[in-house]
Amino acid sequence: MKRRKTACPSCGAPIEFTVGSVVSVCEFCQSAVARTDRKVEDIGKVAELVETPSRLRCGLSGRFNRKPFTVVGRVQYQHPAGGVWDEWYLAFPGGRWGWLAEAQGKTYLMFQRKLPSKVPVPGFDDLKVGTAVKLGSSEFSVTERGVAAALAAEGDIPWAFRGGAEHKFIDLQGEKDVFATFEYGKSVSAYVGKEISLDSLSLEGDGWDVLDATIVSAAASLNCPKCGGALTLHVPDASLRVTCPNCNSLLDADNGKLSYLKTLAIPKKLKLKLPLGTEGKLLGDDYMVIGFLARFAMYGGVSYPWQEYLLYSEKVGFRWLVYNDRHWSFASPASGEAAKNSGAASRISYDGSSFRIYDRGVATVKHVLGEFYWKVEAGEKVKTADYIAPPRMLSYEWSETKTSSEVTISESVYVHTEAIEEGFGVKDLPRSFGVGPIQPGPSFGSKLFITWPVLSILMVILYLAFARVGVRQGADPWLCFYGLVAISALPVGILAYQFSFERKRWEDSDYNPYATE
Repeated sequence: MKRRKTACPSCGAPIEFTVGSVVSVCEFCQSAVARTDRKVEDIGKVAELVETPSRLRCGLSGRFNRKPFTVVGRVQYQHPAGGVWDEWYLAFPGGRWGWLAEAQGKTYLMFQRKLPSKVPVPGFDDLKVGTAVKLGSSEFSVTERGVAAALAAEGDIPWAFRGGAEHKFIDLQGEKDVFATFEYGKSVSAYVGKEISLDSLSLEGDGWDVLDATIVSAAASLNCPKCGGALTLHVPDASLRVTCPNCNSLLDADNGKLSYLKTLAIPKKLKLKLPLGTEGKLLGDDYMVIGFLARFAMYGGVSYPWQEYLLYSEKVGFRWLVYNDRHWSFASPASGEAAKNSGAASRISYDGSSFRIYDRGVATVKHVLGEFYWKVEAGEKVKTADYIAPPRMLSYEWSETKTSSEVTISESVYVHTEAIEEGFGVKDLPRSFGVGPIQPGPSFGSKLFITWPVLSILMVILYLAFARVGVRQGADPWLCFYGLVAISALPVGILAYQFSFERKRWEDSDYNPYATE
């Protein structure tokens, strides 16, 4: 890879610019050095990088679509809702650059796309969450709109990085995990790519992939700034909120430093089905329970509560276990195909299935325990919409801050209580009595319903055969009738039970298709 060598204007240390890079961060004095055609310029000190659970680092090499690349730089952004994400820069042959973004356990590889002058790009203020946008022949939906801040950097950067500078961005999702970002500055830049796994990049380098990707990175033992009691951060590089188990204080854990926010009113009778710190295996992956939310929705003056358990795995990131009315479901991020829905439709198609609206409302956080990857607080509210296609559910949550708005879409699958007990080593979890919204319906196999008409036809044939023997010896029609009733009793009873099961599934829904009023 071709490089241009020069000296840092701040400390005189040697600096090498990758061909095509605009800014390089000096390894010795942490100055951001910009280059022009004639000279280099010190444009200010760069803040220290925040520790994140990324497996990447500058200097690694790999391949994408048979093209070699080298990881040459990184920028960290401060998200408007709290938290930090990493954006890595990959240098390809011919001066081509790739942008590799990591956030909340997902990785996106994007490349800048030059937009023809005839393609109008909507302004930042014109795009809202849920807006449909066309790029060429592809259609995208806006999933997030916000203003981030450039926090820190290292290595070579292909744009004019300045610490603390605001970055207006619009994130969009399309079909088949295609992802796009608009960045608004003096002009609009468009980046298009898709979600990938790091293992698909054939990364190589000293010490690469030596991490034990079982559960989490090393925990950090700290002291509560309110009561001085000991507490443990299981995911110290990603946690932004944590509660003290000794005094129930809600603490800000930004950048690894704890600061007191307020004391939570947590009732003593509140018992967790899965204690914090519990380790287990579910659907083939290892997890640790690191957080707990008690949430509720109000309808007709009645509170409908449920519980959510935040799981963390170093391999797949964050996931959720939801406990609602003695039923369990496992939630993970949905693919970009789901983003096409604005939440107003009564039916949506996703992953080959038709999902029907089950409810819409406002979810409110009642209690918070453990650690979280966003700055959650009791009283936090989000608008919600749930669509079901048992045993799956698509859940939409719309949230807003002063400088950002976002829709989070998750796909849930029903999990039997026995699987939770076996996977996490717990016992005597409550069993459900009623029917859950995505509880799988009873299945009796197709052979029974194939046998039913066959036996009925055979009964009629035997009746007709005996009826032709003679009038005196003819078959009794009532005997044939009772035989058909006996043959039909079991399958008709099963169909009636299945219908009753489906009616009970929808009893608490405002969109009950079986409602008579």
